[in-house]
Formats: sequence, C-alpha cells, structure tokens
Amino acid sequence: MQAVTEGDRRKEVRILLDQIQAHPERDWTAARQRLATLNKLIAGPPGKPPRPQPH
Repeated sequence: MQAVTEGDRRKEVRILLDQIQAHPERDWTAARQRLATLNKLIAGPPGKPPRPQPH
C-alpha cells in the first residue's frame, strides 16, 4: 500500500471539480463532502501555515 500524497489529494480535487462542472444536473452531495474533507487535509492542522501552491 502506498501513502497518499498531497499531490494525490489535489489531483482528486481537480477531478471532482471537473466532474461537477461537466454534469451540474447530478446530485453531488457526496462529492462536495469529499471536497471539503480533501481541502481540510490539504490545508493541514490548524495553526500550520499553508503550503505554497506550485505554479
């Protein structure tokens, strides 16, 4: 089993956002909950400065 990296999480966020944008007529409740979780994981624990975004 491989560790999940921040890059993996960012990729999943991009994929979910693309899917939501492509099909707004669907119920995306679960995907939005997953996005919220991923964003919290990417942000890190409270008090930790955010990591710079790669360009």
